[in-house]
Amino acid sequence: MSLEVAKKEIQQPTPPTADRNGNGVAVSQSVATMNRLRLNPNTEHKPDSYEGLQLDFSPLLFSSLERYLPPPMLSYSRDSKLNYMRDIILRYSPEGERTRAQRQREYRQKIISHYQPLHKELYTMNASNFFAPSFLKAINENREESFRRIMTEPSQGVFTFEMLQPHFCELLLSEVENFEKWVHETKFKIMRPNTMNKFGAVLDDFGLETMLDKLMEDFIRPISKVFFSDVGGSTLDSHHGFVVEYGIDRDVELGFHVDDSEVTLNVCLGKQFTGGDLFFRGVRCDKHVNTETHKDEVLDYSHVPGRAVLHRGRHRHGARATTTGHRSTYFCGAEARSSSLSISTTKQELLRKEAKAAT
Repeated sequence: MSLEVAKKEIQQPTPPTADRNGNGVAVSQSVATMNRLRLNPNTEHKPDSYEGLQLDFSPLLFSSLERYLPPPMLSYSRDSKLNYMRDIILRYSPEGERTRAQRQREYRQKIISHYQPLHKELYTMNASNFFAPSFLKAINENREESFRRIMTEPSQGVFTFEMLQPHFCELLLSEVENFEKWVHETKFKIMRPNTMNKFGAVLDDFGLETMLDKLMEDFIRPISKVFFSDVGGSTLDSHHGFVVEYGIDRDVELGFHVDDSEVTLNVCLGKQFTGGDLFFRGVRCDKHVNTETHKDEVLDYSHVPGRAVLHRGRHRHGARATTTGHRSTYFCGAEARSSSLSISTTKQELLRKEAKAAT
């Protein structure tokens, strides 16, 4: 996704005043004369949390963008910073994107207000119950050598490691099955994870968004910062988390493709199955996505429950047919999806447009 703005819109964003702010929060007029967003983040600044607020975009986006605010603004109240950042984002966000985001919020709210969770413990991040001890130890140490200790790299840029405890996999599959049962009984029409899968569910849609935000921010971003810095791995600020189901009576395979993401996490949840091997064929840009594969880019990988695969979204891949049994896979793309805003289409674009406007 690219954010397009008319020439007349490329100008210095001005923060809302008390007259424009529906919450009645007044912002000092001196803010209007401040410098534009910083080109480099203030890494020592600890941003506010924007969780629990009614926002147009991901709370993580605002926390991430806050590090780029002009230095004088960092001491302002959260409401003042929020309104200033929201004003910038809305100036550079197409009207169609804002409309889509509003419809998405209404759709999710309708589900959440009627669906009763089966396993409420899934909806908060309990790391000790979710993750394999080796994974938790590496995250707590937060060093490249710690990450490499638990990882294998069977092909350049494809990392595999033990991640989820069996009990968590069972709970998540049970919750998805309960949601699917509710969908069937209520005849509620839901949106599937993507156009390639007819089975599966978007986890954010029935209340797991906050938990997945925490998963990305505290457990995936530290690894991505080390291994995928070239695609913004240290500043990922949105995700698309979903479970897809493969089997004789489900989707059988997943065709050759690339993800609309910066980084993709793929974890097998189970159950018993044969087939379903993943295959990888090298990283490509949009113009060369169908070019020939080199010998050293070929990787065939057998999925194992609880084990994760982490790779760039532009790494070409697919899944072969599941021949027997039932295989469920969790995907989380920390991404720039065509239907959502994230690091490459929001913050980096804002900084680029701000710099262009300054010239």
